[in-house]
Amino acid sequence: MTPPLLERRQQLLSPSYRLFYDEPLHLASGQGAWLTDVHGRRFLDAYNNVVPAGHCHPRIVDAIVAQTKRLNTHTRYLHDTIVDYADALLATFPFPAQATFTCSGSEANDLAIRIARHVTGGQGIIITENAYHGVTSATAEISPSLGKSVNLGMYVRTVPAPAADTDFAMGVRSAIADLQRHGIRPALLVVDTLFSSDGIFSDPAGFLAPAVEAAHEAGALFLADEVQPGFGRTGSHMWGFERHGVQPDMVSMGKPMGNGYPVAGLVCQPDVIRDFGASIRYFNTFGGNPVAMAAAMATLRVIQDEHLMENANTIGAYLRTQLARHPGIHDVRGAGLFIGAELADGTIASRVVNEMRACGVLISSSGPAGNVLKIRPPLIFSREQADILNDTLGAALEMVMADR
Repeated sequence: MTPPLLERRQQLLSPSYRLFYDEPLHLASGQGAWLTDVHGRRFLDAYNNVVPAGHCHPRIVDAIVAQTKRLNTHTRYLHDTIVDYADALLATFPFPAQATFTCSGSEANDLAIRIARHVTGGQGIIITENAYHGVTSATAEISPSLGKSVNLGMYVRTVPAPAADTDFAMGVRSAIADLQRHGIRPALLVVDTLFSSDGIFSDPAGFLAPAVEAAHEAGALFLADEVQPGFGRTGSHMWGFERHGVQPDMVSMGKPMGNGYPVAGLVCQPDVIRDFGASIRYFNTFGGNPVAMAAAMATLRVIQDEHLMENANTIGAYLRTQLARHPGIHDVRGAGLFIGAELADGTIASRVVNEMRACGVLISSSGPAGNVLKIRPPLIFSREQADILNDTLGAALEMVMADR
């Protein structure tokens, strides 16, 4: 008899892998905002920002299949698709820029670190206290959310997330001063523009500008990590940094770029990438391949043609208003369809997340204490689906609080 799937997974896969939920999901298919398990039960997906256009969007699937049937090589040959996609992508930016394509957000951020150190001659990097920026050696060193077993780099300094009682720019200036005191030239300020792993901090719009100014005054570059906030998720803008009125030197993007297909990239202002590109060759076998570019182009066009950014703005505002009415939720933060609902502690949040999973709605949690419910559904989310999420969360929260 074949051992159960969970047992086989534990035997055959690395123990580094983790599963969601106390009762893991065994999924069979997805469509739109719904996932279906092997028993035919449907789950409302309010967590996977990897698929802004929803699971298995037919236009994106068709584009991937069609290009796979024609050609899939790499960027050392001329191909229309990568140039056409770069043109369409860069048209969404409020400043001139050039693109480099990778397979993952981790690779994009890793490349940004290399570029920043080359351009500035410095080594120092400033991040937030519970940031997540990737899993390569370099990006793990700037990702304290990976846990205490993963050491931060010796040239890395952390600053508090921009909560209501903190001055984010002051924290950045203090980190710069500490680097300089130790003879380390600042090279890079890296910020996830919704502070996703820190507990989701979005407002007031504009608070990021003084911190970016401080970094530039110290000779460092600013990297806006848009892997989670980007591609219209904030509702009001295509990119999270736009809410703050700043122009990053570099912008990294990933997960949502290909609606589930592994494609990511780094966009740089031309004067930032010029010398690095002229003196250092960058090649990635799969980064920017024709199938990846077809997936990315189809995803961008669906976001634009189906007005998903506008939908995120409308449904996100509605959902935040509804969530704020629940007793037990201390604060509701976020922008568009990236929402954080703060609870008293991580134990309550964990129980709510697992109870919602049992009731057929999928979310997760965030923040250093794990006490912020992390809600980021596909951008196609409807008002009816928002009501299902809200009602399920309310019932789960009521049950968990009654047990305390």
